[in-house]
Amino acid sequence: MVQRKDVQVIQKGDRRVIRGWVMYDWANSVYQLTIASTIFPIYYNTVTRHGNDFTVSFFGARLPNTVLYSWAIAAAYLVVAIGSPLFSSMADYTGRRKAFMMAFTWIGAAACGALFFFTGNNVEFGILAFTLGTVGYGGSIVFYNSFLPVIAEPADQDRISARGYSMGYFGSVLLLIFNLFMVLKPGFFGIPEGSSLPARISFLTVFLWWIGFSRITFSRLPKYTLRKRMQGAAVLTNGYKELRMVFGQVRKSFSLSMFLIGFFFVMMGLLSVMFMAATYGEKELGLKDNVLIPTILVIQLVGMFGAWLFARLSGRFGNLQAFILSLIGWIFICIGAYFISDATGFIVAAFCIGLVMGGSQSLARSTYSKMLPETTDHTSFFSFYDVMEKLATVAGTFSFGIIEAITGSMRYSVLAICIFFMIGSFFMLLLLRKG
Repeated sequence: MVQRKDVQVIQKGDRRVIRGWVMYDWANSVYQLTIASTIFPIYYNTVTRHGNDFTVSFFGARLPNTVLYSWAIAAAYLVVAIGSPLFSSMADYTGRRKAFMMAFTWIGAAACGALFFFTGNNVEFGILAFTLGTVGYGGSIVFYNSFLPVIAEPADQDRISARGYSMGYFGSVLLLIFNLFMVLKPGFFGIPEGSSLPARISFLTVFLWWIGFSRITFSRLPKYTLRKRMQGAAVLTNGYKELRMVFGQVRKSFSLSMFLIGFFFVMMGLLSVMFMAATYGEKELGLKDNVLIPTILVIQLVGMFGAWLFARLSGRFGNLQAFILSLIGWIFICIGAYFISDATGFIVAAFCIGLVMGGSQSLARSTYSKMLPETTDHTSFFSFYDVMEKLATVAGTFSFGIIEAITGSMRYSVLAICIFFMIGSFFMLLLLRKG
């Protein structure tokens, strides 16, 4: 491996670069809210049910619609988990981590726009477009996260990470408010009541928002960073070799080992909640758009406060203490969610989810960043982090679907999520005790 002289290293603390980095949370979080969490899952459930029949045909296989949905998420994140080491290796080889981030952004955003043509009669098209959009979102995050320790000093990473999540919540909420108004008041836009057009237009707005605002990020991050040269097949295999090397370093570190094992189970629970909350409310509780969408909106608004609150708590008591507190909150939320039977209970649970979701995500990212050894190869370490997160998403959403398929109820899947948080908390407590 030969180091090139045209390396372009980002100066830590550059406010312009940091603002550009933060804007990507603003840009891409509309996927997470509109497509993954709110309008698309509700729309999908609506157009794929026929009376009390929730089964759909997917290339000839008959499945419950929500099981297919959860497995589509699992498949998308499995692709990202397997492919991200290759992409990271190629990014290191070319020095163009930003270019790879841009490519995944275009894939994800274009797939979201393609959902405009999903009507319910073309389930295969809708699921494949949704899966591709999820691949684009997840792939871009691999490179986005790897910039954090490069652009910010350790003392500032909690604050900047929380700022990113807060910006993401705020931006996605703005677009959701517009789309919510269009879905609930279609006549204002000259669209007939009962039409699927408002929901499908909202998928187009995600495409435009994601592509449009991400241009700010890409205009401020350098074209080349930490460029390396490798020979032959190393370009294709180096990412996996680096992951193995990172894994070796993780095994030697008690702190990293305990954190990442606990992190895996926490993400199994957290991301399953994020993806499946709206489908749970629609299918299990029978809630309608006018309750579900505003409730998910509450999660985002409270989430902005939650990210700020837990950043303050981490500054006063420590990262792990604040993170463990958020996990205890998750455990109580899941226990309560099992017994929810009406809209009031769903709204209360949503408020509590918003409070802990932003904080736990932000603290997980910044805690890991602080625990890294001295290195310039942040892409490999964050690739390992993201592979763990994606595999956790695969395990969580697949488990959610398989438990529903076996039991016939999503409530038992919620209990499984509670167990995931308990296991994650156990490993974080071990880490805290050792520290």
